Amino acid sequence: MQWILQQFEDTQKLADALDRLGISYSWHKVVPFVGDLVPEPEVRDPQAVVMFGSYTLWRYAEAKGFHPGVFRVAPFVHERPWQPFMLNGPDATFLRVGEIEAGLPDDGRHWFIRPVADSKEQAGNVKTAAEIRETARKVMSLDPDEIPNGSLRPDTLMMLTPPARILKEWRIWIVNGDVVTYSLYKEGARVTYRHEIDQDALEFAQTLARLNEGYSPAYVMDICRTEEGLRLVETNCINAAGFYAADLMKLAAMIDGMACTVGKR
Repeated sequence: MQWILQQFEDTQKLADALDRLGISYSWHKVVPFVGDLVPEPEVRDPQAVVMFGSYTLWRYAEAKGFHPGVFRVAPFVHERPWQPFMLNGPDATFLRVGEIEAGLPDDGRHWFIRPVADSKEQAGNVKTAAEIRETARKVMSLDPDEIPNGSLRPDTLMMLTPPARILKEWRIWIVNGDVVTYSLYKEGARVTYRHEIDQDALEFAQTLARLNEGYSPAYVMDICRTEEGLRLVETNCINAAGFYAADLMKLAAMIDGMACTVGKR
């Protein structure tokens, strides 16, 4: 497998793991708003290339016909096998950015909001209705040609749910239907990265992966413990997700050796 890395702090951690494994890679920068790589990678076999960095790399990988390239994922909220286990599921409010001012009252409520698609246009977080409305107003004030690729647009579909009290959150890395590694990343309101997971949470993550084995050859799943039990928070593209305290040697070795076909969803 040929590894192409975009220069980030997290990808440096991945590079360190690749060095220890004796796996070669190349460093590149992405030209803003254009998406070209500098320097242009010298690709030996387009059918054996994997890319890690920003989410926008998928456009380059797709244009060049790289396989597996970037493992894009479908919106998790539409995945029926997971819906009974979701923290923020199909009972959410769904509004396009252009519908927010008319559809979301400025009543002082707080909402957890994120794009439905795994597009990285905005990270999921809790905001007041006023803050959400103001963001929508700013987007709507721009001419479509002024909005950079990868930014919120009037037709971006957003998911809004009441905030939940989360006791612990973990990130799980799944390859070929199996949990490969994991990291605690939040305990209560405190962000903390440790390579640990409660046994029942690990079993919960593996159960979810097995329930929906055709979802993607490789992805990350965020799960949490609430007062009501364990829940699925979201899924993300493995190529552009923070590594936290994951076992990167194990993850890199698994991806480097994987033989899979990336299906179209």
